[in-house]
Amino acid sequence: MTTFPDAFLWGAATAPHQIEGNNLNSDWWAREGMMPGMEPSGDAVDSYHRYREDMRLLADAGLNAYRFGVEWARIEPRPGQFSNAELAHYRRMIETAFEFGLTPVVTLHHFTCPAWFAQEGGWMSPTATERFVAYVTKVVEILDGVEWVVTINEPNMLAMMTMLQEAMRSGQLSQWQSPTIDGEAERERIAANLPVATEEFSRPFIAAHHAVRDLIRERTGAKVGWSVANGALEPTPGDEEKFAEVQRLQENLYLEAARGDDFIGVQSYSSQRVDANGLVPHPEHPDNTLTGAAYRPDALGIAVRHATAVTGAPALVTENGIATADDERRIAYTQTALAHLAGAIADGVDVRGYLHWSLLDNYEWGHWDPTFGLIAVDRETFVRTPKPSLAWLGSVGSSNGATIEPAGPDDAASAASDLADLGTTR
Repeated sequence: MTTFPDAFLWGAATAPHQIEGNNLNSDWWAREGMMPGMEPSGDAVDSYHRYREDMRLLADAGLNAYRFGVEWARIEPRPGQFSNAELAHYRRMIETAFEFGLTPVVTLHHFTCPAWFAQEGGWMSPTATERFVAYVTKVVEILDGVEWVVTINEPNMLAMMTMLQEAMRSGQLSQWQSPTIDGEAERERIAANLPVATEEFSRPFIAAHHAVRDLIRERTGAKVGWSVANGALEPTPGDEEKFAEVQRLQENLYLEAARGDDFIGVQSYSSQRVDANGLVPHPEHPDNTLTGAAYRPDALGIAVRHATAVTGAPALVTENGIATADDERRIAYTQTALAHLAGAIADGVDVRGYLHWSLLDNYEWGHWDPTFGLIAVDRETFVRTPKPSLAWLGSVGSSNGATIEPAGPDDAASAASDLADLGTTR
């Protein structure tokens, strides 16, 4: 049997723009109508109005934590104009989590900004940190009792998105595709020699995170950190120097910036190789997920070990999951991922919780096809239908992971070997 720490958080995660619907004042809403290849979010899955039902389903399944975000574009629709009604809405969400016995993990920025912020130059504007501090200063007023706060979700992906937008404007790329999805746009990006965001694009996010970290601690007493997209990167033989360069730009800049945080949010889905040219697109394989990523549940163990080693902070798994239409496969993936997480804990890695991505099938940053949810949603009626994976994960949480079988010693080696057999040439 596996052993997880006492008071371990077991739950699921969401992001406001992906589930709320009609985020009219955001940069993403404006972008959806302009960029080729991008589907609109529209009503999303109407969780703005149905959050109570969503939390009840989570709690009734036996889980004890819910990660959700507050939407900057709703709270500050114009510069310096804060909506008391929207602040009250998100406070009600926090209170609802408490009512259902859920520990809220609140994210202050999950990819989206007010449209006016984007028009000022967004994160590359010289006033970006000042704007973010003003927003966070207002939000901390509603965070009483919240123990976990994520300042910025995946700043390394935000840096990538910022760079991709610049590349589209300059004509280097022809169409938008979320960097969370592998495919033709990913290959086009790599062919254009844009494998990872440069250090220049990391600086605004690091500055903003450091500017609000102590402010949040002092005014709320919460544990403060940010979440990083952990690629569980692996070098091809002989390419260790390029691997170190890519890993630094892709992850380590952001992990190093988390030194001194109360935790590091680990977000892991798959593993990816690095060769002499940089990141290698996931090889086509029948086991690939709906995002095109390789089926690598062992990546979670690799990710938490690396993230905690670099940061020196405890890990909170803020996202881990699989895009699949086959719920049995979702359970199998998660079972193996948790086994590798348990293995890391057994080896002394400090992990405080596991939040599955995602609670709901939702909007995947320009695309609707990838389904990550523990709960299916009819996008016409918004009827929620829990999948067997929700009950399964609830039973795991209720037993504090006692039902998870330890990972076999050959699991990771087998997964890596499957990819190696496909080759790494482009």
